[in-house]
Amino acid sequence: MRALSNNQLTLAQQKIDELVVAYPHFQLAHLIRGDLLLMHTRPLQGFGSAANSQPEKLKELRDEAAARIRAYQQRPAPDAIPRVLVQLKEDQKQALVVDAKRSRLYVYDNQSGLPKLVSDHYISQGKFGINKFKEGDQKTPIGVYYITSRLSGSKLPDFYGPGALPLNYPNEWDKVNGRGGSGIWLHGMPSANFSRPPLASDGCVVLTNPDFLRIAASIDIGRTPVIISEQLEFISAQQWQQERQSANKLLEDWRLDLESQNANRIFANYSRNFKSVQGEDLNAWFAKQRPSWEGWTAPIVRLKDITHFRYPGKDEMLVSTFTMELSSGKSKMSSRKRQYWIKESNKWRIIYETNV
Repeated sequence: MRALSNNQLTLAQQKIDELVVAYPHFQLAHLIRGDLLLMHTRPLQGFGSAANSQPEKLKELRDEAAARIRAYQQRPAPDAIPRVLVQLKEDQKQALVVDAKRSRLYVYDNQSGLPKLVSDHYISQGKFGINKFKEGDQKTPIGVYYITSRLSGSKLPDFYGPGALPLNYPNEWDKVNGRGGSGIWLHGMPSANFSRPPLASDGCVVLTNPDFLRIAASIDIGRTPVIISEQLEFISAQQWQQERQSANKLLEDWRLDLESQNANRIFANYSRNFKSVQGEDLNAWFAKQRPSWEGWTAPIVRLKDITHFRYPGKDEMLVSTFTMELSSGKSKMSSRKRQYWIKESNKWRIIYETNV
């Protein structure tokens, strides 16, 4: 398409011929090749002029072409960072970030804590877009997820291509908000197809088979985060550093308040809209937690292996996961915790907290 825009018809023909040989099931490539051949005989009235297909099928191919071209034109700068990736921990070697509006999945390497773009890939998502709420609504969820397992294509129907990577949907925040359904995967394509239209799945994130194999080879089960957003915001490294420092200060202030054993200080960190995993409100939950930290003796609280992600959605939210090590008198204990912070009246407060 770039060669065409530069009026390099011969180069465009060479590129498209190579593409259909490499990927014979790539229907969009065949459509463009047909247009190019027709251009030798007469002017074209529009994209897909040589097509003999049904209008709906032609629309799907045009939508795919538009999504691919748009993503190419709007590719983020190499040094830009998705705002959702606030902080990765050391053993998270990669993060996968999905931009639903661009029909794109971005792969970021963790280079000494700094997310670095290494590749990006066209994807298909749910037929009815994003914001999955219930089973069968054919929507893709938005949120912060983790890959829970790896399924081989040999054990799956051909529909899933060379394999699948299940996500932990619904996560704890989905459950608190009444979102249901299951079986949200990253997976490949049937052998008879190269790609699908941007809105084509039952809710899964679907990649071409070469892209799926490349991504599946590098992920770590249980560690690689997959963040699905309606539309990503990219920021400079300087702004990213500032937001990372702010997130860590939030957590450090909470740690100091917890270590103080002062009920008012601790309570002030939590939202009035707080819900526990059992559905308790803040007062009921806090009353149950209070005897625990009031019983500590000269406590020392340490936090490590911290991750921060901005949670996609309408509300300004941050999800922080960390290991909390507590020394109380002669006893020591450790737990992995996750907190969902929400910005209310320009102040961050915890709206949900759980052990993971």
